[in-house]
Amino acid sequence: MSQPVHVTTATFDAAVVHSPLPVVVDFWAPWCGPCKAIGPILEELSAAWAGKVKVAKINVDEEPDLASAFQVRGIPTLAVIQGGEVAEIQVGFRGRENLEALFARLGNAASGAVA
Repeated sequence: MSQPVHVTTATFDAAVVHSPLPVVVDFWAPWCGPCKAIGPILEELSAAWAGKVKVAKINVDEEPDLASAFQVRGIPTLAVIQGGEVAEIQVGFRGRENLEALFARLGNAASGAVA
């Protein structure tokens, strides 16, 4: 069972950039209401798609340099990183169905990829 990984500036490259899996990076803060709503859903999806999609959490209050590097203006912001590159950015909580569709798309693409 895979749980989201808490990432810092020091661990970002190893955990996200060099990940063989697509990574959904959750930029969040403890005081953010929508972040509290999205968190448990990301945990469930992280477990459901373990081995196919990775979830990384970045607290914007503790890691302002990473938030700035991704030009995070509102939270939650989700950044999809594939092959070390930003593939997609979503700002705000767009509902459970949107997250499920995102993970299904990423997970199915990862499992169907030809090496």
